[in-house]
Amino acid sequence: MNRMPKIRRALVSVSDKADVAWLARELSDMGVEVISTGGTYKLLRNDGINAIPVAEVTGFPEMLDGRVKTLHPMVHGGILADRSNPEHMRQLEFQKIPPIDLIVVNLYPFAETVAKKGVTRAEAIEQIDIGGPTMVRAAAKNHAHVAVVVNPSRYESIIDEMKKTGGEISEATCRELATEAFAHTADYDANIHAYLSGRQKFPDALTLSLRKVSGLRYGENPHQEAALYGEAGYAGTSLSRAPQVSGPALSFNNILDGEAAWSTALEFDEPACVIIKHNNPCGVAVAEHLWVAYERALDCDPVSAFGSVIAFNRSLCKKGAQALMGNFIELVLAPSYEPDALELLRSKEGLRLLEMGKIDGGDRTGRDYRHIRGGMLAQDYDTDPYDVSTMDVVTKTSPTEQQWDDLIFAIKVAKYVKSNAIVLARDAATVGVGAGQMSRVDSAAIAVEKAGKKAAGCVAASDAFFPFPDAVEKVVEAGALAIIEPGGSKKDDEAIAVCDKNKVAMVFTGRRHFRH
Repeated sequence: MNRMPKIRRALVSVSDKADVAWLARELSDMGVEVISTGGTYKLLRNDGINAIPVAEVTGFPEMLDGRVKTLHPMVHGGILADRSNPEHMRQLEFQKIPPIDLIVVNLYPFAETVAKKGVTRAEAIEQIDIGGPTMVRAAAKNHAHVAVVVNPSRYESIIDEMKKTGGEISEATCRELATEAFAHTADYDANIHAYLSGRQKFPDALTLSLRKVSGLRYGENPHQEAALYGEAGYAGTSLSRAPQVSGPALSFNNILDGEAAWSTALEFDEPACVIIKHNNPCGVAVAEHLWVAYERALDCDPVSAFGSVIAFNRSLCKKGAQALMGNFIELVLAPSYEPDALELLRSKEGLRLLEMGKIDGGDRTGRDYRHIRGGMLAQDYDTDPYDVSTMDVVTKTSPTEQQWDDLIFAIKVAKYVKSNAIVLARDAATVGVGAGQMSRVDSAAIAVEKAGKKAAGCVAASDAFFPFPDAVEKVVEAGALAIIEPGGSKKDDEAIAVCDKNKVAMVFTGRRHFRH
């Protein structure tokens, strides 16, 4: 294996100062000359490490409030010189520029800064690093001769390798470090672009900053490899950041179902339970107590709930945990868990628990992305004010106050059911869900079959208009007393006529909620 020349000079300038003093001391003890800048230099000197200030190398003081420190030929000539090119080396010698063999740099915390509430544009701009990315890119370009380290977790392995090789770093390691370095600067620039283009809802160029959180056992199926990535700068609760407090590793499907469960739970201000199976709600309920919400959600479709993913929008107490113990559940999500609830749930073999954190209203910021081959779709999240004053009662019969509450509850659930979606609900709980059929009447038939006798006195929600009155007839025959839908079909009059004939209320929202 080819090895680099021995590391003799290193430039160390980091924003994340974790373990940097340890690294610099190890380098210094191996006879490496350490050059440093600004706050890093002060930290090293205060720790008794004989670092050289960059101003002593360049012959110029740091200036413009630190904006200009390393932007100088004495630095970049030492980084960029091709050691295998005699003319490059002749020029270094003529200009009296010693080579720099190791660059240890990480960048100003731009993403962390702009994620803070109330940060000003001026504060954000000052966190755009110039000298750091320039050194990182220069070293990464010249990785055949220079090692570049941007991640503090690499320090120990780099020192170990140098100790084993008499101060050298292998060609393979340098290539790997350069790859990490370009990922670091690409991610950094993506965050800056996202911030500066934030006022454009859909900018001409879309750059996403995603960082690998973990590998997964496999994808949707065992023959597919998979990994989880987190979106930098996202302010709301997220499965990509939520700590797992119990159970085996999450699977690809766990995460997809968890996202569906959590998104549905966020729709409700009242204590809510959402049970998801194969990315569709098979039971949803709100109640004063979470265990009651769970029992009522489970009652909707206990067969489908086997092996489900469940989300709560409140901290889960012991009584709620006890309600879960008798059923096979893949994953539970909640903002938090009371200690005795957590202890009990941890005793349940195979159960995964995610602690989602405080719900603070930032959970629907940003855009909804869907990947296609060779491209990306972007859209707003499907939010809805559920303003009853904007909805039209189009039948002779109007909903009762209780029916209005159930209609709004049902349409909230329908948003998260794969279209075509029909949701039957009563007393703030689903009683039947029909999902993902190619015809709306088939979805209605499934919802009615799931509900059985529980359909009597229910309300029905449809994610889109009824193209024919047959699905309306189906839910009315089953016992629905009120229906909510967007309206807009050429056959709306026929649907309304079915409702008027049976003294059923129908409400048009003017707002469709397809979920493909």
